Amino acid sequence: MCQHLPTCPDAQAPDRKAARVAADHLEQGWSLLCNGVVLFEDGGALLADGRAVAPPGSALRPAAGGALKAGMTRMVAGE
Repeated sequence: MCQHLPTCPDAQAPDRKAARVAADHLEQGWSLLCNGVVLFEDGGALLADGRAVAPPGSALRPAAGGALKAGMTRMVAGE
């Protein structure tokens, strides 16, 4: 749990990217935020529950009909 005051936004909150950086690997293009979100340099993110968030302005869409195959993650554009 976040020990910062004020506390960092939850991973499900709209402003989740405002959480403090807990660890960064800028040479690899990502940072781990205090709320468990992995933030990528292109603005995409991997949430603590495993959902992927597409980078802003991307047009990523799930497969036709919204069906996902085993091992695939649903991409959510614009979050």
